Amino acid sequence: MNHASRIIELREYQPLELPADALSEKEASLLEQEYPAKIQIDPPSFRNNHRWRLLSQGWVGFIPLTPNLAFHLQPKAPLRTLFGMWEYAYNLKSFRFLDGLTEVETLEEAYEQLANIFAKRVLNRARQGFYRSYVPRQEKLLYLRGRLDTHQVIRRPWDVRLPCQFEEHTADIEDNQILTYTLWRIAQSGICTERVLPLVRRAYRSLQGLTTFQPFSPASCINRRYHRLNQDYQPLHALSRFFLDHSGPTHQSGDRPISPFLVDMARLFEAFVAAWMEAHLPGDWLVESQEALYFGKEHRQKFQIDLVLRRIGANAPTIVLDTKYKIPDEPATEDISQVVSYAEGLGSTEAVLVYPAPLKYPLDANIGKIHVRTVIFSLDDDLDKAGQAFLSSLGINSSR
Repeated sequence: MNHASRIIELREYQPLELPADALSEKEASLLEQEYPAKIQIDPPSFRNNHRWRLLSQGWVGFIPLTPNLAFHLQPKAPLRTLFGMWEYAYNLKSFRFLDGLTEVETLEEAYEQLANIFAKRVLNRARQGFYRSYVPRQEKLLYLRGRLDTHQVIRRPWDVRLPCQFEEHTADIEDNQILTYTLWRIAQSGICTERVLPLVRRAYRSLQGLTTFQPFSPASCINRRYHRLNQDYQPLHALSRFFLDHSGPTHQSGDRPISPFLVDMARLFEAFVAAWMEAHLPGDWLVESQEALYFGKEHRQKFQIDLVLRRIGANAPTIVLDTKYKIPDEPATEDISQVVSYAEGLGSTEAVLVYPAPLKYPLDANIGKIHVRTVIFSLDDDLDKAGQAFLSSLGINSSR
């Protein structure tokens, strides 16, 4: 784990004031430059009694800013709730990855334990032999392999090398390249201690000579094809998606690059609500995430709608939902306008704003033909019980 001599702890949306000498101008400038959307930083002035004011803006995790300074961004919700959200959002529940994390006290410990599980599973696959597949190649060789490209031979008869087209049985395929890149990101995080880091490096080296190093996005880890020969890659790719989704942009700290561990709670809340509904909705209901609604001339503009609930056989969306990971006294006018526009665009009469806790002034009103209201998917209680209450507030009775 990062051994910074100074660790500053922030909790979501709770301002923290520090003495003027708690941060140097260089450190504050680096924080603002590298993480402007994660931590709001106001410099000392007469407006704040000459103190630094820091505010974590809906992100949790760990930022090793320099070799001497790190930031812990703590969630409002208990860690067990965060783990429960991860299980649904990243399909980790079926693989029981988080069963042993009930005793951990920090996000960094959870990260390290998952990294340990991931590295051990990669090394186990290395002992069995990494999955290989036939990949088409084109190469000029001194001997014939596969099929000769006669057109190139005719165009360049003086070339003694033979242009060959063949298939190579190789481990240098996406299934393995994803694992290589994920292990590299974990090793760069600065979070794992010497208890786990050597294992991560050993797993990385087991793939390093077999695969081409290239970056992958979290989306590369989903909707992949699995079969008898590579079915054990599915949990590995589920964990890869988790690590890649929470690896912030790499930046330089001292003499080496580091990748912070950062969780966008607003995005996680949306993904969790969608995944929970998909697992618990009755069979005659479907939920769609991030549905695009195009409009304007030549459909050049679009809305990206968080969630759309449809009843099978219905011609129009039944309910349009927009998740809001914040707890204001009342819904913002622009949020109401947004979800009403979504509903009108899709031909729905039900628009819902979903919050993680009750509002002081909830909304339940009609705007034209649209019924717009606020509902709660609580993160304070047992998530499955909270989910059942959420479905009930939508007028849906779970059958699972």
